[in-house]
Amino acid sequence: MAGSIHFNANMTFDQLIELVRQLPQNQKKQLVSILVEETDSISKEEVISTIKEGLKEVKLHKEGKIKLNTLDDFLAKN
Repeated sequence: MAGSIHFNANMTFDQLIELVRQLPQNQKKQLVSILVEETDSISKEEVISTIKEGLKEVKLHKEGKIKLNTLDDFLAKN
């Protein structure tokens, strides 16, 4: 079928990228627009709040009140 793209819902990210590359330019722009709309933006207040929370954790760690995860622990979880 001309103009149709068939895909497997279990495809890898690289396969998805290759599929997107096959789209006509106008459909790529439409897809980008949809993705941007779906992406939650972080407000300035949320960024400041997150930084403050992190600084409080650093202070508590320096005071010996909490133990922070190592980089290896963080990477193992993500």
